[in-house]
Amino acid sequence: MAKVGFIGLGTMGFPMARNLLRGGNEMRVYDINPKVVEQLAGEGALAATSPAEAAEGVEVLITMLPNAPHVRTALFGENGAAAALDRKALYIDMSTIHPQESDSIAEAMKDLGIRTLDAPVGRTSLHAEQGKLLIMVGAEIDDLERARPLLDLMGDTIIHCGPRGAGARIKVVNNFMSTALAVLSGEALTLAEAVGLDIDTTIKVLNNTPAGQGHFSTTFAGKVLAGDLTPGFMVDLAHKDLGLGLDVAAAMNVPVPVAAAARETYSLARRKGLGRKDWTVVYEMMRAKA
Repeated sequence: MAKVGFIGLGTMGFPMARNLLRGGNEMRVYDINPKVVEQLAGEGALAATSPAEAAEGVEVLITMLPNAPHVRTALFGENGAAAALDRKALYIDMSTIHPQESDSIAEAMKDLGIRTLDAPVGRTSLHAEQGKLLIMVGAEIDDLERARPLLDLMGDTIIHCGPRGAGARIKVVNNFMSTALAVLSGEALTLAEAVGLDIDTTIKVLNNTPAGQGHFSTTFAGKVLAGDLTPGFMVDLAHKDLGLGLDVAAAMNVPVPVAAAARETYSLARRKGLGRKDWTVVYEMMRAKA
């Protein structure tokens, strides 16, 4: 197996590093919290006292940190890992950071002669413990294949998203959608409670419609993404039905700002003469504006 340095043993990083260790890799681990370092050292990892020490003699260095400044400090700060890293080593950043920061860090590593991957993760800490993360990789294919044995120990779904930088970008898009949907989901359940519905029954219904199943696997797949905008459910009806929900929410004093903003998008589509097109036409409309 490989000699691996791992920096960042937080909620996600700790189980990821542990799975690499249990997979037979020789691990050097570092975190600003010495207790988690000691815990992995008790399981067979080498406890590093600095990022530089975590990088000494390793074939692969992995960072899993909260934000770009933390990554920069770990790599290029005092006792940083970059200066200690062998120029033949592979660097994998699995943090969720701004794509421009990811590009800048990768270029700085390239200037040192070190090849890099951006490989942020999806799913939860439980999936991290189980080694069942979704890993979104931006890399040259040769670098991905070199890293794959390690990635396979941390995740069960490895998706090559494109060249270096693509992983960081798709993670931002994923979280953009996921976090916004969390707010809308909260609005929907609050409205359900306000009108006297049972939450379990509501969820059962929603999980059997595009509301819970997701539009990419239902409405978008068969319509706008297939180039078909004949109405399965037209914009005019979407605008009307969303209006009904907003009226009920107003009557019950339920704040629903995400839903209100969505209706403005359907209103714009109607003003553009798209009212009798399929409701997924909003994607085409937004693409045209972009």
